[in-house]
Amino acid sequence: MAGVTGPSDLGADLDPLIALLSEAGFVAAEEEARELSARAAGDVELLDALVQRRLTGEPLAWITGRTPFCGMEVLVDPGVYVPRWQSEPLARRAVERLPATGTAVDLCTGSGAIAKVLSVERPEALVVATDLDQLAVACATANGVAVSRGDLFDPLPSSLEGSVDVVVSVVPYVPTPQLAFLPHDTLAFESSRSYDGGPDGMAILRRVVAGARRLLRPGGALLLELGGEQAGQLAPDLARLGYVDIVMLFDEDGDARGIEATAVPSG
Repeated sequence: MAGVTGPSDLGADLDPLIALLSEAGFVAAEEEARELSARAAGDVELLDALVQRRLTGEPLAWITGRTPFCGMEVLVDPGVYVPRWQSEPLARRAVERLPATGTAVDLCTGSGAIAKVLSVERPEALVVATDLDQLAVACATANGVAVSRGDLFDPLPSSLEGSVDVVVSVVPYVPTPQLAFLPHDTLAFESSRSYDGGPDGMAILRRVVAGARRLLRPGGALLLELGGEQAGQLAPDLARLGYVDIVMLFDEDGDARGIEATAVPSG
């Protein structure tokens, strides 16, 4: 918009802010403008500072401190992986597979978004989560999630073995050589540890498939986010470890985003 040169030109009227964000390439400029304005709560200087941060590419959720997920508001601290809308079908399917008084484990929980959805939708269920990152553990705790710090299954008590109804996870699954093709702002702010799945992107996925088999009860569900052709690559591991009823999960754009498998009795 003519006359708008930067954040200091912004005021109560959102039109200049929408124009500024749109010209900077933000596709949801109007929505972002409203979120930034709400966060500033009428403080023009604060709004200027928030907008300047956004113009550098910093995640909106880090700036506003929250993001929507499955119709809920999830707190997101700076430095914590921001849950994406593409993970929502995984969360919703996890809710469907979790009995009202069942048990669910959310690995690599990050902000705790999926665990929070499970806890809200199944308030009488036991929902526990783990994450290796201390910032994530603190953030998930702030979201009301029962989370322990550690690598995947390590923090979980042995008493859960063979009794869990749902194991769900959004693990790092981007092949290391493909990290360079992620959007520039992604790794300019977020840690590559949130994305790097090893040479073929399958290293952590395979660990979860193997470890979850010890936790899941017969008929329990494993739900994993993944990408591209990884579901097919993971199928031999799932079959070898005794999973059946393998189903692909797709997002609203029709892209493969996850996989669901059911555990059968050993032997």
